[in-house]
Amino acid sequence: MQLIGKTSIDFIGMRRVTFAISSLIVILGIIGIVQIARNAANMGIEFSGGTSVQLNFTQPISLEKARILLTNNNIKEASLQEIKEGNKLLIKVGNTSLNSGKVSDTIKEVFKKEFPENAFVEESSSEIGPSIGNKLKKDTLKAVGISMIGIVIYIAWRFDFRFGVGAIVATLHDVLAMIALFYVMDKEINLLFITAVLTIAGYSLTDTVVIFDRIRENLNKNLIETMENTFNYSINEVLSRTVVTSLTTFLAAVSLFLFGGEVIHDFALALVSGVVIATYSSIFIASPIVAKLENSKRNSEKNVSILETS
Repeated sequence: MQLIGKTSIDFIGMRRVTFAISSLIVILGIIGIVQIARNAANMGIEFSGGTSVQLNFTQPISLEKARILLTNNNIKEASLQEIKEGNKLLIKVGNTSLNSGKVSDTIKEVFKKEFPENAFVEESSSEIGPSIGNKLKKDTLKAVGISMIGIVIYIAWRFDFRFGVGAIVATLHDVLAMIALFYVMDKEINLLFITAVLTIAGYSLTDTVVIFDRIRENLNKNLIETMENTFNYSINEVLSRTVVTSLTTFLAAVSLFLFGGEVIHDFALALVSGVVIATYSSIFIASPIVAKLENSKRNSEKNVSILETS
C-alpha cells in the first residue's frame, strides 16, 4: 500500500530549520524535567503522594459544589474530574494535614452528610505516601535512563556507533518533547504518562531503524556521490512505508483518545502526540545527525589518505 508515490524531498537540507524548532522544544522539555524534580509541575499522586477516590453517584453532581464542599471541610487543593460514563467523580488529594489513611474516609463522610439524597458507591480508592512517591519517581528516572542506554548499545551493535548517537538523540528529543507538551498544557505527570513515553520511545526506535537500514544499504552500494543525496534518497525511498505505519498507529491512538474514556484520556493524548513527534524525529533529527557524523568520518579518512599519499 502506497499513499505517496516517488518523491525527491530535500529532508537533510531542512536541518537548520528543524534543529532550531527542536532546540526550543528540548529547552521546554528540560525546564519541565527541572520542575518535575522540584515537584513544581502537575504531579500525579503516584509521584507526590496522596489519595485517589472514585465515587459513583446515583444522580449528577456539580463539580463546583463538590470542590467548595471539600474546601470547607479542610480538604483543599483537591483535583476533581467528572467521568462522563455515569455520574462518576474522581477525586485526587495531595498530602494534607489530615492523616493520609483517613482522607478517603473523610471524603466519603463529607458527601454522605452534605448530599444524603444522592447516594454513591466507592468504586476505587488508593493512597500513596510521600516516601513511596519519591521512590517511584527515582525508579521511573532509572527506567528511562536504562532504556536510553539499551537503545545506544543495540543500535551501535546493529549498525554503527554513529547511528547509535543519532538514535539516542532522536529518542531523547521525543521524550523531552512529550514532557514539554504536558508541562505547557499543565497535564498531570503520572505513571500512565511515563508508560506512554516509554511506548513512544520504542515506537520511535522502530521507525528510526527502518530508515537507518535503508541508509546503510545505500551507503554500502555507493549509489550517489554526496552524503546528503544518499541520505535524502534513502529517506524518500521509505517515506511511503513510514507514513502508512505512522498513520495506522496514529488512527488507533486517536480512537483511544476519542472513545477510550476520561481515565485514559491523557494517556491517549500522549500516544497521539508521541506518534507525530517520533515520525518527525526519525526523519528530521536522527538522519541529519548521522549524515553529519558520517560526512565528518569520510572527510577525516580522506584527509588521512591524502597525508599518507604525500
